[in-house]
Amino acid sequence: MLIACFGNALRGDDAFGLAVAERLIAQPLPDFVRVLDAGIGGIHLVQELMVGVDVLLVVDALDLGFPEGSVITQVPRIADVTELPPDQRRDELADMHYATPERALMLARGLGVLPPTTLLVGVQTTDTSRIEGGLSASAAKAVDPVIAEIRRLISLHEPPSD
Repeated sequence: MLIACFGNALRGDDAFGLAVAERLIAQPLPDFVRVLDAGIGGIHLVQELMVGVDVLLVVDALDLGFPEGSVITQVPRIADVTELPPDQRRDELADMHYATPERALMLARGLGVLPPTTLLVGVQTTDTSRIEGGLSASAAKAVDPVIAEIRRLISLHEPPSD
């Protein structure tokens, strides 16, 4: 299992995934779990997936229209690059950093390395463009519940012991 945490420490609540990564890295986790602080470099996630992963949890600040501070777990919608018109495909694949999880997941799907179980876990926020460090109060309060949700997902996907 790979837990990929996205965010930009300089943009308010966009740093949510980084706060979760920092806390997870400081805690004991099962041997089958790795945490990746992807920051704003989604290409690192794609490189990790090329090694082979069974379960991927992507942690990020989300804006999906839920009440602020809501913890969300869902299967992400991932575009299929083979279904995009050539001009749009070129535009979508031109960014070699793949700063957003959506683009990194699209590239991973296109390369055939997206794990069969891929989930998006995060907090609803609309405060990702504020140019300063630090999470809003609602995002900061969601760190513990998101970690609890991640631990629940880890237990659901624990490989059988021999």
